[in-house]
Amino acid sequence: QVQLVESGGGFGQPGGTLRLSCAASGNIRSIAAMGWYRQAPGKQRELVARIISDDVTNYADSVQGRFAISRDNAKNTVYLQMNNLKPEDTAVYYCNGQIKESGSAFHTDYWGQGTRVTVSS
Repeated sequence: QVQLVESGGGFGQPGGTLRLSCAASGNIRSIAAMGWYRQAPGKQRELVARIISDDVTNYADSVQGRFAISRDNAKNTVYLQMNNLKPEDTAVYYCNGQIKESGSAFHTDYWGQGTRVTVSS
């Protein structure tokens, strides 16, 4: 069984920074991509950032230039550095991994339990 565990959420001030981490564990053979999604109250879950490799990343327009996603393959961990926070960044942030378990032929989507980020002065 694969698990994704997020950490690092909490309160931030406008203009401030937060850093989220997500570690994947379990019977992992390979990870194709990892990413962060968020869901604000009353809104649909949306992609924030996604990383396939150091050279292949994509970001939502709303966070481009402010957030940076990175990945430590040795630790099966993905990070989201959140800079210049805005109140509209307030949401529950979910980690996603496209992971192939040992003995499986396919990559499957796994999700973390979510970590809340609140940006307020």
